Amino acid sequence: MQKRKLNGRSISKGVASGKALVSSQRISFLGAVDPITGIIVDQALDVYGEEITDRVLVFPSGKGSTVGSYVIYQLKKHGKSPSAMITRRVDTIVAVGAIIADIPVVDSLEIDPIELIRDGDEVFVNGSEGYIELR
Repeated sequence: MQKRKLNGRSISKGVASGKALVSSQRISFLGAVDPITGIIVDQALDVYGEEITDRVLVFPSGKGSTVGSYVIYQLKKHGKSPSAMITRRVDTIVAVGAIIADIPVVDSLEIDPIELIRDGDEVFVNGSEGYIELR
C-alpha cells in the first residue's frame, strides 16, 4: 500500500504508530476494557477478546460513564493502553482520558476511518498536528 495522509482534528497531542484495531461500535471503556490486561471484555462488541495494547484503536466514539476517562488512564499506567486512537467524532470521556494518559488522538478525518482502515493496517497518528498516515 502506498503511504496515504489524511487530515483531521487534533484532540490529544503526541505521535505514535501501530497496527490498527478497528471497531464499528462505540466503546465504553468502563466495563468494556480490562484496565489490567488491555483486553476487550464486553461480549457485545465486534472486537471482543482483542487486546488493545500498543494498537491504534479506531472506533466511532466513546460512550458511558465519565469513569471511562480514568480507565484509559489506568490502561496507560499498566502499560496496556493503545498507542493512539482515531475516532469519527471524539466524545468528552475519550478526549479527557487520552489527554491525561498522554495518548495521541485524531478525529474528524476527511474520510470515515471505520470505512478506510482495516485491522492490521500500519497507521501513524500525529495528534499534535491533526493527521494520520496509512503506511
